[in-house]
Amino acid sequence: MELQKPNKFVKNSIITMTELVLPNHTNQLGNLLGGQLMHWIDICAALASSKHAQKICVTASVDRIDFHHPIRLGDVVTLHASVNRVFNTSMEVGVKVFAENHTKGIRKHTNSAYLTFVGLDENRKPAKTEEIIPQSEDEIRRYKKALQRRDERLKSL
Repeated sequence: MELQKPNKFVKNSIITMTELVLPNHTNQLGNLLGGQLMHWIDICAALASSKHAQKICVTASVDRIDFHHPIRLGDVVTLHASVNRVFNTSMEVGVKVFAENHTKGIRKHTNSAYLTFVGLDENRKPAKTEEIIPQSEDEIRRYKKALQRRDERLKSL
């Protein structure tokens, strides 16, 4: 008798990280360094991909990251990541970033990013990853868009 694998839903891949912007995270203007934010985005996305794949996952590519609003010293940064779509050995992970000033009660969406991760087997070789199942309208939209983004990435190779 073959064991049935459990369904892998997008909601089960969600990772939320919260970071406080401290002086060593900022530039001379008191804004969060872009490289620091990219580091946090990469960690959050890696955790979401590993949670889904149940494997060690490594970054294969990072799409363009736009900085819509500066993130300031003392802001609380919240990153939400989830797997948008699985292809074969790769998967697209979306990360949405918010900055919140608790003293002013202001919360802003500052960044969105899409990253591609590859799950590795015990020999550190790319491994097939189980498909992900979108359920909500937003998850289905992101699932469809992920294929379009993948096609664009592959065209540029």
